Amino acid sequence: MIPPFETTFAVPLSCESCVKDVSTSLYKLPGIQNVSADLPNQLISVNGTAAPSAIVAAIQDTGRDAILRGSGKSESAAVCILETHSSSVTDQVRGLIRMVQVASNMTIIDLSIRGLSPGTYHATVRETGDISRGAEKTGGIWDMLRAKEEGKPESARGVFGTVEVNKSGIASVFLDKSIQIWEMIGRSIVVSRQQDGKFDKEDPDTLVGVIARSAGVWDNDKTVCSCSGKTVWEERTEQVGKGML
Repeated sequence: MIPPFETTFAVPLSCESCVKDVSTSLYKLPGIQNVSADLPNQLISVNGTAAPSAIVAAIQDTGRDAILRGSGKSESAAVCILETHSSSVTDQVRGLIRMVQVASNMTIIDLSIRGLSPGTYHATVRETGDISRGAEKTGGIWDMLRAKEEGKPESARGVFGTVEVNKSGIASVFLDKSIQIWEMIGRSIVVSRQQDGKFDKEDPDTLVGVIARSAGVWDNDKTVCSCSGKTVWEERTEQVGKGML
């Protein structure tokens, strides 16, 4: 059973009626235990076991956008932006994986992808983070050697399982694995029709990304990027335009 965890979101809120509208939508989701709002700082805090992507979708159903600002405790969250390296594709970003460690040996994985051909895809964590040639140089599946020695290759910590992409090219999966966030930082994740073997850099349906640390709850309070000078909402608009979910 997944223990509850806290996630914070930036949400445009102008009054208490907005807060009530968003809260009502969120409480309809399975696993939501508590929703609180910080109206002056335009923040919504959610405690429960619902997937962050489902929370964003529920907020968007009210006609508002949402930006995830932090999830879980400090040093317990990670993110992986999934891209295709095919030269035939203009918009290369095709997905996002959010990961939160919710217990000493349990991490939840919230994977969302779009723009792929319909079918079954495998999601795996790879031994290295070298994505210079797409998935080609990412190495083998993480922890597969140990799992094979024990006669249980399917139990390798790097095997996240399969994802079913529908006719609209969209898919999402929410699962938990017996792993810790620190073990995965710097490795890569591959989403492809094949679980292993030789990957084709020019295959537009093969996605890859590097796992990086993400902010925990209340770790990230910036509203303007120090590098670009853009607000979080200006950055959000650019991300959506690039295919970010």
